[in-house]
Amino acid sequence: MITFNSFHGTVTMITDLVGQNGERDGCNKLISVENGLGAIVNFLVSPTSYFVDHAVVAVGDSVTGYYDGNAPTLLIYPPQHPALVLVKESPYQNVKVDYFDSQLESSDGRLRLNISPYTQIILTNGQPFSRNPANRNLIVIYGPATKSIPAQTTPYRIIVWC
Repeated sequence: MITFNSFHGTVTMITDLVGQNGERDGCNKLISVENGLGAIVNFLVSPTSYFVDHAVVAVGDSVTGYYDGNAPTLLIYPPQHPALVLVKESPYQNVKVDYFDSQLESSDGRLRLNISPYTQIILTNGQPFSRNPANRNLIVIYGPATKSIPAQTTPYRIIVWC
């Protein structure tokens, strides 16, 4: 099971990584993110990394990168993590990437989903998802939430991470 860890900050650098044949093919990138307190994380971005809303990220953008906290990591500084999901921050939406149980509550117990008939439920490729999204890894895009514990929200969109 994936444990989604995140790092939030400002993009300070984007570079192409060297491919298998020693050339920079442009398919894989290294995105450096700094959190404003001096901490830096380098995200290894591949064609399988999912960008919410297919947003194009540039230097200076505020982003949150999600990676597998259970995956092995090289002991180097700054740390490098393969990016699973990248979110370009927007003042009009919140994003939560996590495992949601049978009650549609996140694994950290901080968010519970109330799905409405207007909630769009799709796969990462944009195709409709016709099953119950419970007991799955989800990318949840939502607006306002209650101040209860867990917070409750009716998401705008749920992206099922198969």
